[in-house]
Amino acid sequence: MLGSSVAWFLTDSPDFQGSVLVVERDPSYEFASTSHTNSCIRQQFSTEINIKVSQFGVDCIQNFREYMGGDTRIPDITLQSFGYLYLADTEVFAQTLQENQKLQSRLGAGTKYMSPDEILRDYPFYQLDDIIGANHNRVNEGYFDGNTMFDWWKRSARERGVEFLSNEVVSMAKNTAGTRVTSVTLKSGDVISCGTVVNASGPRAAVTARMLDIDIPVEPRKRFTFIFAAETPLDRDLPLTIDPSGIHVRTDGAYYMAGCKPDEDPAVAFDDFALDHDIWEDKVWPILATRIPQFEAIKLVNTWAGHYAYNTLDQNAIVGPHSEVENFIFVNGFSGHGFQQSPAMGRGVAEWITHGAYQTLDLSPFGYERVAKGEKFIEKAVI
Repeated sequence: MLGSSVAWFLTDSPDFQGSVLVVERDPSYEFASTSHTNSCIRQQFSTEINIKVSQFGVDCIQNFREYMGGDTRIPDITLQSFGYLYLADTEVFAQTLQENQKLQSRLGAGTKYMSPDEILRDYPFYQLDDIIGANHNRVNEGYFDGNTMFDWWKRSARERGVEFLSNEVVSMAKNTAGTRVTSVTLKSGDVISCGTVVNASGPRAAVTARMLDIDIPVEPRKRFTFIFAAETPLDRDLPLTIDPSGIHVRTDGAYYMAGCKPDEDPAVAFDDFALDHDIWEDKVWPILATRIPQFEAIKLVNTWAGHYAYNTLDQNAIVGPHSEVENFIFVNGFSGHGFQQSPAMGRGVAEWITHGAYQTLDLSPFGYERVAKGEKFIEKAVI
């Protein structure tokens, strides 16, 4: 998703005069994080730049055809705004939610802080004995068909001259001074000269960076998704509910979708997509049934595991050029936010490549410099 976004936005810039090659190690995307996404977007972040990144994402979703040049082949993309509902069971987290709400509201988001009584007025099916309050936003926050965006970014980019190559980068060469990448070598043995290299390799980002002796704190972390049916469905859309336990659940058409991380959350092998069949029975189902008693009688329909490109430093993106290898560009470490942030990040990276600076949103808070210094970019609303 991110690599295709960068490629397409480059083609959309009248000032970009170069050519673009996207190297895909698996063009089927069977195991890509993009293929395992839950495809939601939210404005409920605690930092201004993350909120603005999502707001551009919403605008891109709602006006996708216009962004794509008015191409009548491109379908409208619907944003189903059931919203995120963050539940707080401690005074400290409730205070954090209220502080976040003030910032989000100042920036134009529709977030409301709600008491338990207000939650039950709108969603009477919850059990809230342990809940102090919640944040909820039903304005431009929820599910969207990101795969349509992904497909059309690829298709349009190809039509505009971008080459998508089924191969794999196995090494890179630098100039004598070590300040620029001069070529990449592919698994096929081909050597390709380059003006700029963008690392958009998802959970494998650290492997790509190490080809230039660069270390970044990105590793694959497993996340589980569960699709289930309810014997007695709820009488209204279920917001994407973030339970204090760490489990989240939402409406998914005629079904419901829940997700969680493993109880122990280490880095995993790139090909490890094994399911933990006990976590549904022992953890997820009991928590769902406690929070929403109607979910006592539910049936699991489907489940899968995907990988976050997890930034162990601060769970935020690493975006922009390396501090020494100036033409090596990061778009990595999104820790589950990559799908929703891909429009703004693709646009921003394309701006940097073309102009040497960001032209719209200033993405410098996500820069590599903080990684080199070990300084965290603090975002309190990480799921």
